[in-house]
Amino acid sequence: MSRITLNTKCRLCRAAGSKLYLKGVRCNSSKCPIEKKGAVKPGMHGAKGGSKPTDYGIQLRAKQKAKRIYAVQETQFKNYYLKAKKLKGLVGDNLMILLERRLDNVLYQAGLVLSRSLSKQLISHGHVLVNDKKLDIASYETKIGDVISFDDKTVAFYKENVPAAESDFKAPQWLDLNKKNFTVKVISLPIREEIGNDIDVNLIIEYYSR
Repeated sequence: MSRITLNTKCRLCRAAGSKLYLKGVRCNSSKCPIEKKGAVKPGMHGAKGGSKPTDYGIQLRAKQKAKRIYAVQETQFKNYYLKAKKLKGLVGDNLMILLERRLDNVLYQAGLVLSRSLSKQLISHGHVLVNDKKLDIASYETKIGDVISFDDKTVAFYKENVPAAESDFKAPQWLDLNKKNFTVKVISLPIREEIGNDIDVNLIIEYYSR
């Protein structure tokens, strides 16, 4: 299985032409390559641009961007799309809501971790509890009523260094963040309008509909 390493994350953002927020704090600092040089594509010919992308290329790029933001592999991402087609409502909305409900994403959206990759790491190492039970599956589909927390050691180490520790941080409306206890409860399903990650789901649907 392929892995996204620390050294490749900035290249992925440059290839996408926008920030994917894969490195946490660094993405909001002056060290971010896009802040320094703009969204110049990686490689020796990046600054020169290139040929005009085809419709397929544009669709592929939209799909790749979504995959990288949520750190999901190709097979798993396609399965999300197929599941979204079977649900009632718009396919694009269903797809985004399924991705948002992932356990690793819930921790990130609640401001309890700096990045989704760190969230995955903490989950796989057994530091995350769902309804007071250890769960090491990052793709777990959270449900209304689920309460997500960390073990005591993790809370002590991360509590002062995450977005949730900031007084002006607000979690999405579908999450009830308890800053004092360092926990988050899922109180409703995500709202499509609240998912602000600049992903064009229509292009993704067109890609899989070819």
